[in-house]
Amino acid sequence: MSFAVAKKIAPLFDRVLIQRVKAAERTASGLFIPEKAQETLNEGLVVAAGPGAADKNGNLQPLAVKVGDRVLLPPYGGSTVKFGGEEFLLYTDKDILARLTE
Repeated sequence: MSFAVAKKIAPLFDRVLIQRVKAAERTASGLFIPEKAQETLNEGLVVAAGPGAADKNGNLQPLAVKVGDRVLLPPYGGSTVKFGGEEFLLYTDKDILARLTE
């Protein structure tokens, strides 16, 4: 995961920049899984986050996630951003389904 490239992108308001976690390229026994057979995971890592959005009274509402959090993403949505040869997803804070804990 490249935080160096992501530091050049600063999300605004309640937007969160996420890099999708890559699927396993090998089985437990060491066999390579072809790229077409790899499943797309709905898990990602927060690499940048905006400051939050203002509510109707003008108070800044902080985000529910922070940089470094592993999150659960919806199967559709988000805006794809390609920067520095890498692909990121841009979601609003409320579109993220859950924060994953270890």
